[in-house]
Amino acid sequence: MNGVSRDILDAIGGVPSPETDIVVEARDVHKHFGRLHVLKGVSLTVRRAEVVVIIGASGSGKTTFIRCINHLEKIQSGRILVNGHLIGYRETGGRLVEDRERNIARQRQEIGMVFQRFNLFPHMTALGNIAEAPIRVRGIPESQALETARALLARVGLSAKENAFPAQLSGGQQQRVAIARALAMRPALMLVDEPTSALDPEMIGEVLEVMKELAREGMTMIVVTHEMGFAREVADRVLMMDDGVIIEEGTPEHFFTAPEKERTKAFLSKIL
Repeated sequence: MNGVSRDILDAIGGVPSPETDIVVEARDVHKHFGRLHVLKGVSLTVRRAEVVVIIGASGSGKTTFIRCINHLEKIQSGRILVNGHLIGYRETGGRLVEDRERNIARQRQEIGMVFQRFNLFPHMTALGNIAEAPIRVRGIPESQALETARALLARVGLSAKENAFPAQLSGGQQQRVAIARALAMRPALMLVDEPTSALDPEMIGEVLEVMKELAREGMTMIVVTHEMGFAREVADRVLMMDDGVIIEEGTPEHFFTAPEKERTKAFLSKIL
């Protein structure tokens, strides 16, 4: 990142001052899609600078759970707090009432989200994709937002692609732009949903390397992935979800060498 100012590096390298050591606290979260009971009492606490990897078969509730943390999906009961604040709801007389959209949007500013399918704006360049939210949402001056966006592109190894549109980028490059876009809001938490599932095998490594670097820098992350090498190397904890609940968790050393649940053993035997 030669030529990037120290102030910009500090701005994009850090996270907001912690309000609490606990970044995520989910308590007995339930989610229904019609008659389908998808989350059946999920509880999880994630501390600052912790990397939690969630694994499990398709349909186990992994993606739904992290989308609930960002209130992209509404929960039917339970509580989700980020930095000590209730997400998506306010409590009135012991009951949850959905919060105002303005308050929800403000809460989401603290939570970065990286999707499977990149979700970049096709009509904007890589630079524009990264600078858009800081300008529109945080009200950062355009010149400052563009300087930060260039620094972020350098951070993910794409300085030469600032004027490229998404259609001109490979899948791995698009995902790295998506990560840079999430970082531009200086989130306290990053939610990452199977970031390599839509990539060709040769592009997976470049995205995982960026995520490893974020972990080394102390970014708090919840990552849904089937990349077990990443989980072994980077995760502080690995969780196994099955049928809407967390059935097992542990350090990578314990989880991959001595899982306790038969369902976990069966799942790992098919992917390792």
